[in-house]
Amino acid sequence: MMDFMAQHYGKTYKPNTRETVRRQTVHQFLDAALIVANPDEPSRPINSPKTVYQIEESALELLRTYGTEEWEKSIRTYLASIKTLKKQYAQEREMSRIPVMIAGEIKTLSPGGQNILIEKIINDFAPRFTPGGKLIYVGDTDEKFAHFDEAALVDLGVTIDSHGKMPDVIIHLTTNNWLVLIEAVTSHGPINPKRKKDLKSLFRGVKIPLVMVTTFLSRKAMVEYLAEIAWETDVWVAEDATHLIHFNGEHLLQSY
Repeated sequence: MMDFMAQHYGKTYKPNTRETVRRQTVHQFLDAALIVANPDEPSRPINSPKTVYQIEESALELLRTYGTEEWEKSIRTYLASIKTLKKQYAQEREMSRIPVMIAGEIKTLSPGGQNILIEKIINDFAPRFTPGGKLIYVGDTDEKFAHFDEAALVDLGVTIDSHGKMPDVIIHLTTNNWLVLIEAVTSHGPINPKRKKDLKSLFRGVKIPLVMVTTFLSRKAMVEYLAEIAWETDVWVAEDATHLIHFNGEHLLQSY
């Protein structure tokens, strides 16, 4: 199969770690329309542990002719149709992406997973609780990040490797001069004491206060992690978008 890919798609491959080779090969097969991801549930994110792959139907028919008299004819037929096939799958993947407005530009997040919640953070949480704030970083399930204003972070006094354990969303609330670090919990955990310590270490160069927020799609989703949430952090639930849950802080009791 690798020889076929190299010959017909102009790709070259070199030995690497097993995991790197696996990831590279899967992406190459997807790009070449040799396999399709999650045919049973297209909205499932690629990095989900439940992700499955299925060989594309016409590619399967091609491989079934290998070693027979039909092989050369099948290759010619397959290659004649592959551009259309690749375009079709690319369009389907693009149509299922989630559009969001970031810094005046429409960008898209890969479908499913935490990106469903990230879209709500950008469209619902940010305008209400960080009005006028500047989006510095927005993670993406498939592509690591959809937006990263590295220069803005440097201006705040810190340089961070974007491939590190970044929060899912970072907002500079300029009116208060706070840096708001937001985790979107769908498959991984909340800002617990360990994660809080890690974030403080990661952003130790920042000279302005850090505000840490764990977000959930629903109260039901929050219940599973309630005992883990760190003190002096906040929680936002998308289904109750107008409220924040404040885990203690400067005031033990206050009126509303």
